[in-house]
Amino acid sequence: MPVKLHTLRTRKSAERFPREEQLAWKIATVAADPVPVAAEVVEMIGNRIIDNAAVAAASLNRRAVANARAQAAAHPYRPGAGLFGGGGSVSPEWAAWANGVAVRELDYHDTFLAADYSHPGDNIPPVLAVAQHCGLDGAALIRGIAAGYEIQIDLVKGICLHEHKIDHIAHLGTSAAAGIGAALDLPIETIHQAIGQALHVTTTTRQSRKGEISSWKAYAPAFAGKMAVEAVDRAMRGEGSPAPIWEGEDGVVAWLLGGPDAEYRVPLPEPDEPKRAILESYTKEHSAEYQSQALIDLARRMGPRIGDLSRVRDVLIRTSHHTHYVIGTGANDPQKMDPRASRETLDHSIMYIFAVALQDGGWHHERSYAPERAQRPDTVALWRKVRTVEDAEWTRRYHSADPAVKAFGGRVTVTLDDGTLIEDEIAVADAHPLGARPWTRPDYVAKFRMLAEGVVAPAEQERFLAAVDRLPGLRGDELGQLLFAVAPGGLRVPERNGIFLPQT
Repeated sequence: MPVKLHTLRTRKSAERFPREEQLAWKIATVAADPVPVAAEVVEMIGNRIIDNAAVAAASLNRRAVANARAQAAAHPYRPGAGLFGGGGSVSPEWAAWANGVAVRELDYHDTFLAADYSHPGDNIPPVLAVAQHCGLDGAALIRGIAAGYEIQIDLVKGICLHEHKIDHIAHLGTSAAAGIGAALDLPIETIHQAIGQALHVTTTTRQSRKGEISSWKAYAPAFAGKMAVEAVDRAMRGEGSPAPIWEGEDGVVAWLLGGPDAEYRVPLPEPDEPKRAILESYTKEHSAEYQSQALIDLARRMGPRIGDLSRVRDVLIRTSHHTHYVIGTGANDPQKMDPRASRETLDHSIMYIFAVALQDGGWHHERSYAPERAQRPDTVALWRKVRTVEDAEWTRRYHSADPAVKAFGGRVTVTLDDGTLIEDEIAVADAHPLGARPWTRPDYVAKFRMLAEGVVAPAEQERFLAAVDRLPGLRGDELGQLLFAVAPGGLRVPERNGIFLPQT
């Protein structure tokens, strides 16, 4: 796809810098471009709506999701937007919040990795909530989701946030605002102001993914989506934003990223070019951090070759900088080796994940994280034999712009007690578009059925899937069909109240 690289750098306040040259304006221009959405992009948007619903079903009765639903339910609104699980309409920013937490809680939906990290499926809850509230049709929803994916993925290609300890939701606040603006067919000026506001209020530190990782990891993207809804609302009323938000003398680049002398290059589609970035993203077969996906597949392949795992003396994973320093031993997080660590922390420990995948021959979104599973003596013993190192070649492949070269795996060397070496490597997960079993619609449907079993009644599953099949032709009063309901009594009741109480 033809793209143009936009240079991003700090500008002095006294410097003449037309808004048409500002990155926020350029992003708004892309979002507002009414280019048709390609059929394969429409198909993939449907896949990711199914994917989000699948993981929402699996997480629906976890504490964080139940609490987010309770907060949202305290804000009923008409017309409003619905919630996963059913229960009436709430104000759209709160629907974005609750549904966003449900989608993100298990770290089990789609991903895109480049200069930074992202889960672009996080764009869907805020765009869908606003589209439902405003009575938009399926075609408008598609335009909005395509724009949200495009902008987030383009930003992730061009701007590294984690290097400066900024959480990746800063890119999400921007993309969700752009996606909502595209769905609503707003003017460039309005989208521009919404982008600036959303970025300003969603730039947070990366401590949410470091050390003792808590439930805020699931809440953070939902917060960005909620802020994006509110930013668009204010912009539609004529309110402005800090500008230039990235390039200003006291802006994001100068003080939160690389500094006054830094330059970034962000790729964006040219005018009239289709928004196809969603096709570059990939979902998860396993409920774990994306950089562990390929290594789980490798573990289940290597396990039978190793045989008796008690004979393992050492497991060395040669991998990329990102994998080593974020989920590997390079992070220097003792919590990543702690059998009593939270689920969120274990999800970011490739040492734990690889050990369990070797023992079990796969991965399960609940059983693999159970406290009794993490504390098994044989698992702990194997876990503490796993270590990672950065390998320059895997780092190069991780950062490659060539899809045929780009890789998220590594090479594993297992040393047995007699010195025997067992080695293997993998570049991408089996489910990746270039993997051993690239996922198509039936795989997404199977994931939904598996995770929705026992949560969503079979007839309701079929109704939801049929609605996704009709996505481009859905009327404005039918977007609520892209959520699912559960039977009365099937939703967890929060254990505690907060400030926001249920409405009677």
